[in-house]
Amino acid sequence: GSGVADLGSGRRMRPGLNYRVGSLTKPFVATVVLQLVAEGRLSLSDTVGRWLPGILPYGDQVTVRQLLNHTSGVPDYTESDGFRMQIETDPKGHLSPATVLSWVEKDPLVFTPGSRYQYSNSDNIVVGLMAERVTGRPYGRLLREIVFKPLGLRRTSLPTKPPLPRPFIHGYMVQPGSAPEDVSTFLNPSGAWASGGIVSTPKDLGTFIRGYLGARLFPASLQRRQLRFVAGGESSPPGPGRNSAGLAVFRYRTRCGTVYGHTGNFPGYVQFAAATRDGSRAVTTSLNIPAPTGALLARLRAMQETAVCLLLRSK
Repeated sequence: GSGVADLGSGRRMRPGLNYRVGSLTKPFVATVVLQLVAEGRLSLSDTVGRWLPGILPYGDQVTVRQLLNHTSGVPDYTESDGFRMQIETDPKGHLSPATVLSWVEKDPLVFTPGSRYQYSNSDNIVVGLMAERVTGRPYGRLLREIVFKPLGLRRTSLPTKPPLPRPFIHGYMVQPGSAPEDVSTFLNPSGAWASGGIVSTPKDLGTFIRGYLGARLFPASLQRRQLRFVAGGESSPPGPGRNSAGLAVFRYRTRCGTVYGHTGNFPGYVQFAAATRDGSRAVTTSLNIPAPTGALLARLRAMQETAVCLLLRSK
């Protein structure tokens, strides 16, 4: 570890501290959906229109599989005017999944579904709503029953209000020439929901990613379908090595070997979690600054690749 989890108290980074995992929420919702597929209650070829008629004007063209591997063409709500206005006027306000999708419901598809890859946070909002419709149960309850309890994730939750469980890693915005700004509770996570709303700890996240890759949460036969990768698919922010996208999982081919996982990004937080193919070993990295770009991103990816190399050599 380097730096501190809280500039005010000087608390050091520790594996048991809470933080926002951002887009690492996506593998959690995928776990729910893949379990429903395993039970025969949902199919990867089901369309949005079948379960959520009218929620998107092109719902009959988009499938569960395309949502999970970001080949749907559904516009990303975080790029919308509605999202920007929310950030500027009421960042702590509660948002429903239907509200965030309404910001893009009148926009056309970005491309023909299935024709190419483009990361979209809207995809997982739709997937979460489909899971609720199929089961008749709230998404938070599905997470507890299908993911949290089986893996013993006692410090992992899906909050709908800005406060984090204490103690937590504080997230900061950092600008040259200015003091770091604590943004840990700046944004209500309700808007991120099934796309990026989960709070966890480094320890819990490591447990989750091992279970996710180790086929402890859905059958290995279904995992083989999950691990069919789209060329050019890149997590956001990019992970180490060469990235390829599967169904809510990315393959990271590094100079030392291959691991599978996801990255996460939330204001003030940047996360990475990956595991070996059998889920026996895992690595997580956590930053409490904004997602880096340019030379700093290259430095982060190099550090993550070094961690992957150490992981694979220790097997």
